[in-house]
Amino acid sequence: MSVLAVPTNQYENTQAVFTRPEAANFLRAAGLPVPNPTKSFWIDSAPDANPLAKEGSEGPLTTDADVCIIGSGMTGVSAAYAFSKLEEGLKVVILEARDFCSAATGRNGGHLTPALTEYFAQKQVLYGTEETLKDYALENYTASEIVKVIHENGLEDKVDLVEGGHITLLVTDIEYEEARADYAAATAAGQDTSAVTWMAEEEMAKTHGVSFPAVRIPAHNLWPLKIVTQLFRLASRTLDLSLHTRTPAIAVTPVDAGERRWSVQTPRGAVACTSVLHATNAYASHLLPHLAGAAGIVPTRGHVAALRAAAPLEDLTTASWDSNEGSEYWFPRPLRRSDKENTTNPLVIVGGGREVAVPTYETGIYDDSTMNEVVTAALRDVLPGLFPEKYEKGREPEMEWTGIMGFTKLGVPFVGPVIDKTREDAPSYEGQYISAGYTGHGMPKAYACGEAVASMIVADMKNETWEQPAWLPHRYLTTARNGLTGL
Repeated sequence: MSVLAVPTNQYENTQAVFTRPEAANFLRAAGLPVPNPTKSFWIDSAPDANPLAKEGSEGPLTTDADVCIIGSGMTGVSAAYAFSKLEEGLKVVILEARDFCSAATGRNGGHLTPALTEYFAQKQVLYGTEETLKDYALENYTASEIVKVIHENGLEDKVDLVEGGHITLLVTDIEYEEARADYAAATAAGQDTSAVTWMAEEEMAKTHGVSFPAVRIPAHNLWPLKIVTQLFRLASRTLDLSLHTRTPAIAVTPVDAGERRWSVQTPRGAVACTSVLHATNAYASHLLPHLAGAAGIVPTRGHVAALRAAAPLEDLTTASWDSNEGSEYWFPRPLRRSDKENTTNPLVIVGGGREVAVPTYETGIYDDSTMNEVVTAALRDVLPGLFPEKYEKGREPEMEWTGIMGFTKLGVPFVGPVIDKTREDAPSYEGQYISAGYTGHGMPKAYACGEAVASMIVADMKNETWEQPAWLPHRYLTTARNGLTGL
């Protein structure tokens, strides 16, 4: 049984799209985030979900800062949190085009699932063992640090933290064999695979009602907007931190005189700053045109829905899931008080389905005010098709929405100083930095990448040598990439 009609790995989709002759027709620079996005469960389903939504959108604009962060998602706020630990009293301004945390992190995410062995054998051939191990080290560092922050500050209930593990269905024999090969290669390379659990088809049928083998790894899920909100509040304790929502950055220009190097232009005025951090993910090419196209960061629209299950939470378990055959993922949410009064059946967040959106797979789209009916129709059928006794076929989702991801040719982000390698006469971007382009896997990457780039900025300000973290892959660094090929 197929999850969706056209199974294709999302990274192979991206490679195929990027290299097609007509790719230039849709791999264009992104615009600003549209002002009227679809309503997201994470942002719009609870009146108190986003207390910082309109923070700093009215009144005077902060006009001077040590660092101006463009983007208030997981990357930008994680960087601010890192600054708070690296340099107390630093003057930091965060600019956001829409409401607080209203891009992909706040709209799509929630599954804090670091990879342990997935694609290990393929990456090892391409990048070598050391670089491949760092891929997984970065994701596990992100997950462990976020969970550590939550526990140390007693935020478990405030961010809806759920520790349920993650199950990947292996729908075909080829997928099972590849997963086993990845596991064997990772183990042989020294990766700790002791937490990986293999689940036979018979066990899955008995415990979960689905007749496919699977592999289970440790994982959490949470309310992404809420953890970003809490990180912002923690950062505010030791930083001179200002947030201006509904204040898009429309240009970054050099400052001719004074100690500040850059002026970030907005419709409300300008912010003079020493350093700029582009934490805009899919929208990076709006301010950095050289990042448009296949060698840069390409906007890619993701679809998500909140579907009410036809079974109680104890029957579904608290695990998050995905399928290797397609790009679908799903996980049940904890029951709210209002839910408990009316039903024992939870809402389940289900996302993905881009593989049916041929030929572009939603690549090149930065408009999250609309949805692709082909994708939404396919997405509604995923869970009833897999678990017919736990989900009703034809049942309308309680919410459906879209969010824009940033994909790159290599499937890895740009982290470090902004560098334009596409032409010899490129302007200098000294003092500008970027962390963006997570290829749909931002939740287990953005926190660590934001921390890494924050440490670069502080080292620059102090005129010190930056020390690369042991868990950061070299190929993520902007200084290691070829701007013409993306490699």
